[in-house]
Amino acid sequence: MRLTPMRFKEFTWPHNPEVYTMEYRRRIAVHQVPFGSCVMQELGSACRVLKGEGVFAGENAYAQFRRLAEVFREEGPGLLVHPVWRTERAYFAFLEAAEEPRPDFVRYRFEFWEDGGGYDGGLEELAAESGPPAAGKDSAPESRRVHTVRKGDTLWGVARQYGVELAALIRANPQIKNPNLIYPGEAVKLP
Repeated sequence: MRLTPMRFKEFTWPHNPEVYTMEYRRRIAVHQVPFGSCVMQELGSACRVLKGEGVFAGENAYAQFRRLAEVFREEGPGLLVHPVWRTERAYFAFLEAAEEPRPDFVRYRFEFWEDGGGYDGGLEELAAESGPPAAGKDSAPESRRVHTVRKGDTLWGVARQYGVELAALIRANPQIKNPNLIYPGEAVKLP
């Protein structure tokens, strides 16, 4: 069976790399429970990482490696066409000549990180969420501010985001029975 050549942006490998490793990871937060063990909270999957190793051989081996290095220097993601896995938008994150390059032989290692965002825009800062404004005023009074929990939030992170002490945040929210465990959609009152 003949595999299609691996491609990234404008570079097509003359021979597919010899070794591939596809790494999948899941991000998990571990919350210590007072006087107990711990509770795990899933934060979603991290980006997939494609690692590999290959060789360029023949009289133009080093020229091929230099062309690949030029593609590495280009900023931004590109389309990664892999002979086995599905085509993905990815960042070229790592390139290394694995031994002293010779004019006719270069062993190299590489790494691509999948760009799972699926959008062309950048990250944008979201305004802090707050409760409804008090009647007759433009904004809610300080004692009425509320943060709506999003996936991955912790009380420590919320306290840090708003510049309040964690102990004060816990005291302001007696409805939260376990401060180590909050859920998306839950309202957290800010002191």
